[in-house]
Amino acid sequence: MRPCKATVVAVPRGVEENVLNVIALKPEHSVSDPVQALKIIREDLGDCKRCVLHKQGRKQIVFGVGDPKAELMFVGEGPGADEDEKGEPFVGRAGQLLNNMIAAMGLKREEVYIANVLKCRPPGNRDPSENESAECLPYLERQIALLKPKILLAVGRIAAQNLLRTDVPLGRLRQQAHTFGISRVPLVATYHPAYLLRTPADKRKAWEDLKFAREVSARVQR
Repeated sequence: MRPCKATVVAVPRGVEENVLNVIALKPEHSVSDPVQALKIIREDLGDCKRCVLHKQGRKQIVFGVGDPKAELMFVGEGPGADEDEKGEPFVGRAGQLLNNMIAAMGLKREEVYIANVLKCRPPGNRDPSENESAECLPYLERQIALLKPKILLAVGRIAAQNLLRTDVPLGRLRQQAHTFGISRVPLVATYHPAYLLRTPADKRKAWEDLKFAREVSARVQR
C-alpha cells in the first residue's frame, strides 16, 4: 500500500492567532474558585479603552452577573441606559421580562449567568460596530470558557450573529441547536426581551425557544 501524502493547508494569520489565543491558558485558569477567576477576567478588562465607546458617554463597564456555576447562560447584545446606570445586565423593563422568561424555565435569576456581547453601552443603543464587538468578544469567550455552561441562550439578533459569526437572520437561527467555540457549547437563539416588549405577539415563539433550549440542555452531559 502506498503511503498517503500529507496535505498542507494554509491558515490565514488572523485565524491562526485567534485559535492560539483561545487555546492558550489564561490567568483565570490558575485558580480553582470561579468567583475569583471571574474577578481576574474583570481586572484584566480594566477601565477598558480598547474601542471608541469609552469616549462616547458610557458610565461604566457592565461585566456580567449571576451564578458562576450556572448551567444556563444568557447572552444579550449590550447594555442599555438602565444597565449603564446600574452596572448590571438586563435591568429595567427588559430585565423584568427576562426574569419572567427565566422563571418560565423553572429557574431564578440568581441561578443563571447573564452577560452581553458588549461591555459598554453604545450611544443611543445603536447596533455595535464590527470593531466594538471584536474588542469585547474575547472577554465574553473567556467568561464562557470559565463558566462551562450546559447551554448558551443568545437573546436577540446581535448576540446570536456575533456568537455564531454569521449574518443569517434571527428567524432562521431559531429552533436549532447550534454550537459555540472550540468546546462546542450548545447554543439556542431567541428574541431579545426588548423586542418582545415591542412585539408581544412573538412571546409565544420565544416560549417555544425556551422549551427547546430546556430540551437541548437536558441532553447535555456536563
